[in-house]
Amino acid sequence: MIQIDTELSPKDLLPAIDTMWQHSAGKIRSIADTYDRSQGSPVYTVAGKYSTRGWTEWTQGFEYGSAILQFHATTDPHFLDWGREQTRSKMAPHLTHTGVHDHGFNNVSTYGSLLRLMNQGRIPENAAERDFYELALKISGAVQARRWTTIGTRDNRGGGEGYIYSFNGPHSLFADTIRSLRALAISHQLGHLLHEEGDVRVNLLERLVQHARTTAEYTVFYGEGRDRYDTPATRGRTAHECIFNLNDGNFRCPNSQQGYSPFTTWTRGLAWVICGYAEQLEFLRTVDDAELDPLGGRTEIEGFMCKAATATCDFFIEHSPTDGIPYWDTGAPGLVHLGGKNDDYLNRPADPFNDHEPVDSTAAAIAAQGLIRFGEYSGESRYTQAGLTCLRTLLGPTYLSADPAHQGLLLHSIYHQPNGWDYVPEGSTVANGESSMWGDYHLRELALTVQGLAAGTPLTFF
Repeated sequence: MIQIDTELSPKDLLPAIDTMWQHSAGKIRSIADTYDRSQGSPVYTVAGKYSTRGWTEWTQGFEYGSAILQFHATTDPHFLDWGREQTRSKMAPHLTHTGVHDHGFNNVSTYGSLLRLMNQGRIPENAAERDFYELALKISGAVQARRWTTIGTRDNRGGGEGYIYSFNGPHSLFADTIRSLRALAISHQLGHLLHEEGDVRVNLLERLVQHARTTAEYTVFYGEGRDRYDTPATRGRTAHECIFNLNDGNFRCPNSQQGYSPFTTWTRGLAWVICGYAEQLEFLRTVDDAELDPLGGRTEIEGFMCKAATATCDFFIEHSPTDGIPYWDTGAPGLVHLGGKNDDYLNRPADPFNDHEPVDSTAAAIAAQGLIRFGEYSGESRYTQAGLTCLRTLLGPTYLSADPAHQGLLLHSIYHQPNGWDYVPEGSTVANGESSMWGDYHLRELALTVQGLAAGTPLTFF
């Protein structure tokens, strides 16, 4: 269980955050100067150098978005110029990509961050540039919302209203996609609609709420006996994937693509849920009650989101080691071999160099942002302090890469443990010491979040 430092403040972490940005600058430059673009987008490091892994191009926006975040933090114009030009010249295919559930990752991290900088006066107002960013974000949200199925509305348990389906197909609801709702939120905020067959006008806020409700209904477990492993002790457990029958719409079973099993919790999936609900609750504060009334009303909508956020935040705190860095899956079979008194690995700091199961620092970086956001939203300081505790660990020498020869920023990332994609260094039996685009990006985004908290100017995606 995380040993929460209740005295830690955002300002206490500012010196370490400044050091992080210093290391970050060289790593962004190194990748930009040396990476072979003919391979595809950089995804993760192999022996300290960024490499690719063909699946979907879901990390390109994190690379260019990292440069934009670097400018936000340091005002170094090199990073703004490079991030802006790469967004302009490389990101257009992501706007109309109908085959993925990743629009919130790629497009909000780039076009969205640039629009935010202009809205905040950090870059000069330019009408044509603003129109470009706004049009891109309108398109992205609508295209993402079009990847829609209503099969969940016919479930025999009475729940579900449809969802944005994963790249696996209409039967598949991913935990990750809760973070792509930010694309729908911005598109709706900009006054956009999706037009479908027969010129049917689709409200993007409605689809956002429907997807969030279906995810809360099926992806998150509340200790209410949905299956044999849904007990009070596992309240807040999440499934990476939920499977529905395409013929009758019934929910069939939980599943996992990147976790150990359907009945354990892949911690990065858990982290996406924590962060996704926290930032959607923040967004809903900007939405008028009149817009929410036809969708169930503010009380009901914020109620199910808060229930999901509270359960998953509690689960993360209770099922992570004392320093806030989780292992890659809470049910990974090798955890029982970690040793120590009563084999209780949760009562000491995580060990990324153990011989049995890898940690996933990226899950900590993503979840920490969600914990802080939900803590500030709910007034529950326990969550804010847990997130700050995680960040303090991530900024320490075990997880922050200070080696200029290593292109990664956040060490001990895991991509796909079941597929064996992650690099295992010589002399080790499990993957460690490597980085990923999503981990590096989210450490930077987390740092900016905490800097904003310290300054009294909260960072939001919208």
